[in-house]
Amino acid sequence: MACTSLQSSFRRMVREASRSGPREIPSFLVPALSISRPLRARHASTLVEPQTQIPSYQSRIGRAPITVPPEVSLRFYELPKGNVRSRHPDTPNMALEVTGPLGQMTVPLPPYLQAELDESAKKININVKDAAEKHQRAMWGTMRALVQNSVSGVSEGHLCILRLVGVGYRATIEDTAQTKTPQYPGQKFVNLKLGYAHPVEMGVPPGVKASTPQPTRILLEGCDKQVIKQFAAEIRRWRKPEPYKGKGIFVNDETIRLKAKKIK
Repeated sequence: MACTSLQSSFRRMVREASRSGPREIPSFLVPALSISRPLRARHASTLVEPQTQIPSYQSRIGRAPITVPPEVSLRFYELPKGNVRSRHPDTPNMALEVTGPLGQMTVPLPPYLQAELDESAKKININVKDAAEKHQRAMWGTMRALVQNSVSGVSEGHLCILRLVGVGYRATIEDTAQTKTPQYPGQKFVNLKLGYAHPVEMGVPPGVKASTPQPTRILLEGCDKQVIKQFAAEIRRWRKPEPYKGKGIFVNDETIRLKAKKIK
């Protein structure tokens, strides 16, 4: 009887608590009841997925326009197709002929390169067909630099200075050579004395003017920057700068850090 009365009293208290509201529920009954809580409103910004940024495929060097001096003329023409068809993407099908007061140069253009000449502004804009393609993006700035070097070469020219540092190092420009035969009429030869038992003679490549304003200075001038730098590297190879005494052949502003001598 006592158990039945306790159960009935418990049920009566639960019914009264549910009618009156959650505030009048006794503390010992709170864990046994489930109270519904209102849903929190979410902001619209949390429901929208963040947009992915589209990468910008631009070349800081390639997209810069090239200024053409008034004394320089440009001409685009197609290259003749050879018997052997190459599948390499850099196989040129067009060429740019640059003519100026110092000479004439030709720059082969690959198929994916687009060069536009603005006659009114006298500028060249270099672009590629697909900037998202890795190879085209890598060659974008390179081809722009080649065109820029050609324009500046035929208008102003390129210069390279070699310094001979060492006891007895001398250089002269000769019309003939004992160990070399001329490759073209009127070829000059650079005669170097670099401490060897024999003098070093090197033929000046075509399109390059060599002079020695001082016995320890060699001045190379021309419109093709690549040929000038290559010839300077071949001269430097005979005596590369060494780090202990600082002797050797230095190109332009080249320097070398001296090392401390080993003391036994």
